[in-house]
Amino acid sequence: MAKRFGLVGKNVSYSFSKRYFTEKFRQLLLEDHFYDTYDILSIENFTEIIKIPNLAGLNITIPYKTEVLSFLDSLSEEAKIIGAVNTVKFSENRLKGYNTDVFGFEKTLMLHRKKSHDSALILGDGGAARAVKYVLRKHGIPFLVVKRNSDIDFNSLTYKEIKENKIIIQTTPVGTFPNVQESVPFPFEGCTENHLVIDLVYNPSSTCFMKNAGKYGARCVNGYYMLEQQAEKSWEIWNDEKK
Repeated sequence: MAKRFGLVGKNVSYSFSKRYFTEKFRQLLLEDHFYDTYDILSIENFTEIIKIPNLAGLNITIPYKTEVLSFLDSLSEEAKIIGAVNTVKFSENRLKGYNTDVFGFEKTLMLHRKKSHDSALILGDGGAARAVKYVLRKHGIPFLVVKRNSDIDFNSLTYKEIKENKIIIQTTPVGTFPNVQESVPFPFEGCTENHLVIDLVYNPSSTCFMKNAGKYGARCVNGYYMLEQQAEKSWEIWNDEKK
C-alpha cells in the first residue's frame, strides 16, 4: 500500500524536505512512498490535508509549528515542554506531534561547541527558538533572548552582550532565499574568533548574517546539518511502531 508524507507550511515550494525524502525513497527502493508539499494560507486548511488517503506523516514548518497543536490528539514529552511541533505521526486515526528540531539542533551544537562557548544569545523567539532553548537548558547553557518589544531587542543589543555570550543562534527566517541580502540588525563588530554563530537558515548556505559575522573571525554554521538530522529523526518516528 502506498504511503504518503509531506511538508505543511507557507511558501514551501523551495522545500529541502521534498528533495531529501524523494531521494531517500529512491535509494531505499520504496517506489510506493511519496513526499509532497502542502502550501497553505491558513492553519484551518490543515483539516483538508489530513483527509488525504494513505497519509502516514507530516513535517510542519513556519508559520504553523505552534498553531498546529490544537489539531493533534497527543504530544511527545519534548513537544509538550517546547509548545511547538514540526513532525506529526498518523496512527489509527490519531495524530501525535513531535519536535525533531531539538534533535537536529543538539547534534549541530555538540558538533561545533567548545568549552569557551558557555553562554548564548538567541535571536528571535518563534517555534525554532523554543527548541533551541530546550537544548541549551538541557546542557546547562545560560542564554539571553533578543526579540522585538523586549528588554533586549535588536536595536538595544550592545557589544557587551556580544562579548559575554560566545554562542549566537540566529533563529529567525530573515535572510532566507530569495531575500538573501537581508539580515537582522546586529553589532557584528562585537564578534571575534572565539564566537560560534549558528544560523538556522539553510538556503542560502552562507547567509548575509553569517558573512557579516565571519568578517570578524566568528566560526559560522548554517542550518543544513540540523535539517538533515531532524529529517532523519522524523523518518525514524514515522517508522517506529512503538511511537
